Amino acid sequence: MTDHTINKAVLRRLLSYALDDPKKLGYAILLLLVASLADVSGPWLIQHFIDHYIARDQYPLDMVAGLALAYVALMLTAAWFRYKQSLQFNQIAISVVQRVRKQLFERMINQPLSAFDYMPTGKLVSRITNDTESIKDFYVFVIGTVLKNVVLIAVMLVVMCLLSPRLAAVVAVLLPVVMAIMVIYQRKSADAYRTMRDLLADINASMSESIQGMSLIQLMRQEQAFSQQFSVLTRRHLASQIGVMKLNGLLLRPLIDFLSGVALLSLVALFGVSGTELIGVGVLYAFISYLGRVTEPLIELTQQLSLLQQAMVASERIFGFIDARQQAYGDDTRPLASGQLACRNVSFSYDGQQSVLDGIDVELPHRGFLALVGHTGSGKSTLASLMMGFYPLTEGELTLDGRPLASLAQSVLREGIAMVQQDPHVLSDTVRENVRLGRAVSDDDIWQALEKVGLAGQIRLYDAGLDTRLGSGEANLSAGQKQLLALARVLVARPKILILDEATANIDSGTEHQIQQALQILRQDMSIVVIAHRLSTIIEADEILVLSRGQIIERGNHPQLLTQQGHYWQMYQLQQAGEHLHKLEESAGVPEAS
Repeated sequence: MTDHTINKAVLRRLLSYALDDPKKLGYAILLLLVASLADVSGPWLIQHFIDHYIARDQYPLDMVAGLALAYVALMLTAAWFRYKQSLQFNQIAISVVQRVRKQLFERMINQPLSAFDYMPTGKLVSRITNDTESIKDFYVFVIGTVLKNVVLIAVMLVVMCLLSPRLAAVVAVLLPVVMAIMVIYQRKSADAYRTMRDLLADINASMSESIQGMSLIQLMRQEQAFSQQFSVLTRRHLASQIGVMKLNGLLLRPLIDFLSGVALLSLVALFGVSGTELIGVGVLYAFISYLGRVTEPLIELTQQLSLLQQAMVASERIFGFIDARQQAYGDDTRPLASGQLACRNVSFSYDGQQSVLDGIDVELPHRGFLALVGHTGSGKSTLASLMMGFYPLTEGELTLDGRPLASLAQSVLREGIAMVQQDPHVLSDTVRENVRLGRAVSDDDIWQALEKVGLAGQIRLYDAGLDTRLGSGEANLSAGQKQLLALARVLVARPKILILDEATANIDSGTEHQIQQALQILRQDMSIVVIAHRLSTIIEADEILVLSRGQIIERGNHPQLLTQQGHYWQMYQLQQAGEHLHKLEESAGVPEAS
């Protein structure tokens, strides 16, 4: 959207959702037309009664009763058809919002991970909730109101022309002036509504991040700072709303009421000059009645510009996300036959400026065990993400089963390679659903996977077993147990390549030994890639890569790297010293810090 005009392409696209079902929209417009005709016929009946009966002082009972019944019937008809058309437009609006939300969410979960690197969670939630609600308001209020009022005004102008073309010309002068006011309002309000909508997204983002990081906020005693930050956002949002309200108060009802008053005085003046012989009291009454009925639709139309402006801003943001580049996959649908993995001169940068990986070369045979070690920021997790296909390579080639990763279909990639992350996500659902994640997995397979990772005993302690809900108050897992649960998810799928990203960081030594035994069994049919901080978990690795600033500075197996007495040897000696000190403390009876 430009700064001062409505983006016609966005408006056409927004309207296209309703046009996909022309029968419903046509039915709603038909109801609207009937209601408008019934509504406009009321003053015409009264005009007819005044000029033909009151002015002549004749009151035939049958005609008066007929007119009264006809008037009541028209008003009931107008009310009933307006009710039906309102329901119809609401159904259309809700249907459109559901479609947009489904489409937006589907596109969102298929975005490349790079799309979420700099997008706060609250802003994404705002796209699906607040922005789609603006689209619903657009259909319910803007489209419904515009159609209703345009039809109503058109019908009234036709009736007024039939009654008196001269008086109709006076009223018609009002319309272009109102259109000019509407254009001025739209131009003045565009930036204001865009700012207000952006600030609302910032407020949602601030709330989401504060809730997610509540433990950190309270730990660092930053409650006041975050509260002030939130207060600043809400004050700015309030100021933008007040600015919009001032604009509404100036350009909407006061000006249109003033123009309506001018038109009414013009009618009275013309009536006084021409006399009742040329116009008639009933015609004047009808015109005054229609003028009042024209004024409210005009005010209502102008007021809907604010909702139109919000819907345009919201639609621009929604369509921008829907049209964004999706995660690209290949067309090769053949399942992986082996866990062979190769990186050849792989380089990568997140922002295109700062290199994160530089010239990585590695060969992992089927059933191999590769370990990645290095200090924080060395590129270990980035290399694992590239192996998963989360990001496209900046340079080089990465192959799985001898085939370029970029050529593999999504189903092949996600079924053939799996990852257990350091901080796995636990759904607010049952243990069963947390393990199978919508896949067709039997309870026996789930229990077997839980047994292998050492979590079955804990689950059996719960009364509901696999039906125990996690993350909702029934049961809470420790950080180590969450990693075991994530490993069980992988075990039921049996991928060809398994990546463990610091997955044993929060597990005690006993559980770690149990996982190592499970990995030895899994190696019979899959390759293992382990990103490790605790070097005791990778002693059996076939090859260990030591990364530093995105480059491989050392490589070899555990004995070879110790013989080199380089960076890996220093890391190993420090960890051995720490474990030795811990054992001395335990033997001396020093209590472990809580």
